Amino acid sequence: MRVALPEVLREEPRYRLLFAGQILSLIGDRISFIAIPFAVLAIGDLGDLAIVEASLALPFLFVAIPGGTVADRFGRRETMIVADIARAVVQATMAALLLTGSAEIWMLAVLAGLFGIAEAFFGPAMVGLMPQTVETARLQQANALFGLVQNAGMVIGPALAGVLLALTGPGDAIAIDSVTFLVSALFLLRLRPAEVTDGDPGEEGPHGLLDGLREGWAIVRGSGWILPGIGALVAYTTFVLPSIFVLGPTLAERDLGGATAWAAIATAFGVGAVIGSVVAYRVRFERTLVACFCAMVVACSQGLIISSGLSVPVIALLEALSGVGVSIFFTLWDTT
Repeated sequence: MRVALPEVLREEPRYRLLFAGQILSLIGDRISFIAIPFAVLAIGDLGDLAIVEASLALPFLFVAIPGGTVADRFGRRETMIVADIARAVVQATMAALLLTGSAEIWMLAVLAGLFGIAEAFFGPAMVGLMPQTVETARLQQANALFGLVQNAGMVIGPALAGVLLALTGPGDAIAIDSVTFLVSALFLLRLRPAEVTDGDPGEEGPHGLLDGLREGWAIVRGSGWILPGIGALVAYTTFVLPSIFVLGPTLAERDLGGATAWAAIATAFGVGAVIGSVVAYRVRFERTLVACFCAMVVACSQGLIISSGLSVPVIALLEALSGVGVSIFFTLWDTT
């Protein structure tokens, strides 16, 4: 029986290439999401994990905007290739340190910071590149389908991580992630994006990077919806993500049964995120921003869920519901 590909994959060869290159990389990311916290906890404590996770997350807050400007000026595809190679090197180095027993907390924190910087360049470039691979009418579909695969990685990745951590250790899991970035870079090397149109804010011009930043800030201030959205993302990053990256693995290690329990919770979140992607793919929202911010409210419940003291199955079920909200928010936000 033949399985029909979604329209955007059938009709958009550029998007098909971008899509294929990201599949393994996304799964590898979710493997590392489970592996890195337990690698840190094996040689340190909660404070050490907070330092490493902060080193990973903070660069996005400071680098993403100039990173997007750099990607617009020097090439989104090229920026993504460099970021992929950088992340591959960082993860390979971290894996080697863990496998040889040489890892120290400061080393992991430095590597996490370098990874976060590369991620801060890759993410905005990816969002900017997407419209260069599809027709405008298929953009929401393309974002939703990419989100679906990203969220499928949240199911497959943690499940694989749980097996790898049980059989080997975090070093092997992170080594696998490093290889997936090289696969992504190879696909990007084959990609030829559509030419940037005259109305695209990434077009070349006589002004410099600082001028581009000032123009971007003027656009943000002039649009009533962009700044609240950025505020919501900053709040989510500052208050919600620490509960996922730091408290979640620590509570799982202390009270819920360790890496296997945390992998099960993360997998349930991924299942919910997949459902959210299907909803975003199929439903055309009349009031996109209202739906977007309602979904963000649901997404922000994760801290309360993880710290609730409930059993693993109940936490997993509630995390699945929050996963629906996260997926819908980011799909609609990227599309808007």
